[in-house]
Amino acid sequence: MSQSSPTQPGHLYVVPTPIGNLEDITLRALRILKEVDLIAAEDTRHSKRLLNHFEITTPLISYYREKEVQRSAELVDRLRMGTIIALISDAGTPGISDPGAVLVREARAAGIEVTPLPGPSALTTALSAAGLTDTGFLFLGFAPSKQSQRRKLLTSLTSAAHPVIFYESPHRMADLLKDINATLGDRQIFWARELTKIHEEIRTGSATELLALCGADKIRGESVLIIEAGLQQSTEADNLDELLIWYRDQGQLSLKDTSRKIAQDLGLSRSEVYQQALTMWKDRT
Repeated sequence: MSQSSPTQPGHLYVVPTPIGNLEDITLRALRILKEVDLIAAEDTRHSKRLLNHFEITTPLISYYREKEVQRSAELVDRLRMGTIIALISDAGTPGISDPGAVLVREARAAGIEVTPLPGPSALTTALSAAGLTDTGFLFLGFAPSKQSQRRKLLTSLTSAAHPVIFYESPHRMADLLKDINATLGDRQIFWARELTKIHEEIRTGSATELLALCGADKIRGESVLIIEAGLQQSTEADNLDELLIWYRDQGQLSLKDTSRKIAQDLGLSRSEVYQQALTMWKDRT
C-alpha cells in the first residue's frame, strides 16, 4: 500500500489489536499494519512489542489521551497530504474506552475516508460468555474515579431496563462493588477478568460475594462487570403493591431486604416501603 498521490487525501484505518492473546489479531489487521505509511499508537512502547512479534517495521507515532486533540490536528494534516495511517490502541478497539474518537471525528470532518476493521474488544468478548438473553445493554466504559460521581451515576441506573456494563481497573474494583451494593443493592454481576490471558477468570455472583473475593486476593488486570438489569424480575410490576406481592410470592428475599431493594429501585422512602410491605405480607402463609 504505497502512499497516495499528493493531490489525493490519505486514508485512516481503525485497527483493533489483541486484548491479551496475540493470536487474536486478524490477518487483515496484520496486512494493514504492514502496508500503511504510519501507525498512530496509544503507547508506542507497548505497541512495539506487538509489532516486533509479527515483524512489522512500519513507523510509529504516539497518540495518547492527554495529547489527543493536539496530535489529531497533526495527523489530519498528514492525511490531507496523502499519508495512509492506521490507528491502534494498547489493546482492543480504538475509541471504545480508548483514545481514537477525536482523530476519527476530525478525519471524517476533513473528508478523509475512515475504514474500521472488526476485531478484539473486551466488551463483546465478555458479552459472548455472559449468556444474556436481553436484547440490549448499556455500556458506560470506566466508572468515575471519584466516589461521589460514581454513586451519583449508579443511583441514576437503579431502574435501567437493560444490563449495565462497566470496565474497571484492579485498584478500584472493591470501591466500585461497594458502591454498587450501596446504590443498586446486592445485584447479580457477571465478572470477567484478564480476558484471553493466562489468568483469565470468569464468574457470576452478587456484589457482596464478588467484594469478598477482592478482599481475599489482590486483583490483577482490568475487568468487565455486567450488572443485572433493575426491576426486570416482573414485567407486570406496574406499582408498589404488585411489586411487593411479587417479591412476597417469590420468597427469595426477606421483608427487610425486599423493602430496601424496592426503595432503591423506585427512589422511594425505605420506611414507607417497609410499612407497606408489612401490610401486604401480613397474610403470607
